Amino acid sequence: MPRRLDLKDSFRPSGESTRLPRPATSASSVLEARLCQVVGLNQNYTSTSGTPYHIQIEDRGPVPDRVSDKDVRRVNVIVYANYGEPNARIVHGCDHDFPDIRTQEHNRFIQRAIQGLLAEARDIIEENEQRQISRIKCLIREYYLTKDEAAKRQFAEANALFPFLFSRAWRELKGERPGVGPPPASAGSASGPAAEPVKEVVYPLDPKLRAMVIEIERIVRELGLDLQRLQAQGEADDILLQTCRKLVMRAKESLSGRDAAEFSAKRLDMTRSGLVTTWRQVRSRLR
Repeated sequence: MPRRLDLKDSFRPSGESTRLPRPATSASSVLEARLCQVVGLNQNYTSTSGTPYHIQIEDRGPVPDRVSDKDVRRVNVIVYANYGEPNARIVHGCDHDFPDIRTQEHNRFIQRAIQGLLAEARDIIEENEQRQISRIKCLIREYYLTKDEAAKRQFAEANALFPFLFSRAWRELKGERPGVGPPPASAGSASGPAAEPVKEVVYPLDPKLRAMVIEIERIVRELGLDLQRLQAQGEADDILLQTCRKLVMRAKESLSGRDAAEFSAKRLDMTRSGLVTTWRQVRSRLR
């Protein structure tokens, strides 16, 4: 389901595409930009738990990247959960950038990359569902032990959004302790990290706002990678590290909001601008 945001791993790269070898350049004639775009795909997928999904992958061709000021070949991946149902929602979105090489060979490379991204999207779906099932089981255990109304509201919401996952979580709990209801959690686990609300990226249905959310996610990943390189060089001071961490935490909190106001173009643009400014400071120090 929606991808989990773990603030303690703010700078850990996630959702990276399967590494494919960079295609070799050749003497082939350079193509016009309009010819550097292959057919994407739209494919339905039913998860192990029975949830219907739709995977949409689009090759957007050569586009200017406003952050790095370079032209890239961009492939966009969008995953819808509960596809075809009234509660359908976007649970994963990601741009994958490749070198802007305008040849027929590179077009064929992108076609192969799309098939790899399809397999990756299926893996992401299954991994996210396992996290959601673990969370639902913790919520059920917590309510069973404490009768806490907040836990009840959370697992009721999970039941409404992810009925197949809720059913599977309940079956697994009953299987662990047949005939006695949800098993008691181990000491302290009901209030531990697993029982806390999962931070999830919310992808707006509006294409413009969704593109901004996906871009912010990508900037966070790239900033984290460059910051790791800067630390390896011994050039990352405490002030820069604290600034980056605060900006990333604030951005992730914003992307996991539920209020529609959280996704105004102005607010997202301010979040993106702050991250880009800091990212450029980091890159300026890299050797």
